Amino acid sequence: MNPKPDNRADNAEHLQENIDHTVAKLNRTEEYLDEHADEISNAEKEDLEAKNERRRTSIEGFAEELKEESQFDED
Repeated sequence: MNPKPDNRADNAEHLQENIDHTVAKLNRTEEYLDEHADEISNAEKEDLEAKNERRRTSIEGFAEELKEESQFDED
C-alpha cells in the first residue's frame, strides 16, 4: 500500500480559517470580560484570560505556519 502524496493545496486556506476562528473566540472572550468582569469570580476571570493567552500563542503559531506555507507555494 502506497502512502498518500503530500497534498498541501488547501493548507493555507485551513490555516487562515483556524486563525479567523481563534481570533473570533479571543474577541468574544475579551468582550465578555469587558461586560461582565465585575460579575464573575476572580478564578473564572483568570481562566478566561489564560485561555486568551493560549489563543494568542496559537494565532502566532498559525501565522508562522501560514507564512511558511506561502513560501512553499511560491516554489
